[in-house]
Amino acid sequence: MRASVVTAFDRPMEITERPVPEVGPGEILVRIEASGLCHTDIHAARGEWPVKPTPPFVPGHEGVGLVEKVGPGVTEHAVGDRVALPWLGWACGTCKYCVTGWETLCESQRNTGYSIDGAHAEYAVAAARYAVRVPDGVDPFEAAPLTCAGVTTYKAVKVAGVRPCERVAIFGIGGLGHLAQQYAQIFGAETIAVDVTAEKLELATSLGAAHTVDAATTDPVERITALGGG
Repeated sequence: MRASVVTAFDRPMEITERPVPEVGPGEILVRIEASGLCHTDIHAARGEWPVKPTPPFVPGHEGVGLVEKVGPGVTEHAVGDRVALPWLGWACGTCKYCVTGWETLCESQRNTGYSIDGAHAEYAVAAARYAVRVPDGVDPFEAAPLTCAGVTTYKAVKVAGVRPCERVAIFGIGGLGHLAQQYAQIFGAETIAVDVTAEKLELATSLGAAHTVDAATTDPVERITALGGG
């Protein structure tokens, strides 16, 4: 298979030929259809975080593809299923964080595209328990960013306790912000989109924003206050 491989932090990634990886117990082999590029992938490739990945490795934690093989003990997925491979590639399941629903803080966690070879390849191996089924009819290219940008913004809206008819301001209608806006609206909120770029504000309007604020020309606090606050 072909894979995009980081061989050293001071060198460009290389497209190389690698053997298709084998699956072990609890694992699945996924033929990748789409893989998004997150800035974390760039940080990984440059070794910019304190805990660095170990080259050579394959980045990519926004992967979607079809299950081609399942390892012993796998019950979560079957051959032919379309699945998404998120950043949290594995967690221990027994520590205080895992058992209280905060497995993202697990100190033993392994991360896709960082400590586990990721989705910037034709095939990837994933822990079946942490691969997520993609509903039928969802395009892989649409689904891929949901495994990182989508999860991040959904959690933000959920933790904020957004309720129907509340007003929510989203600052920055970029790769994450445009998803946060849509989630807030699904929750029933009235959204205010804030950005400094006309094109982004037009996108927000097309996605259903009730109000837009051009922060390059208007004080967003004053404008949101005038609308009745957040």
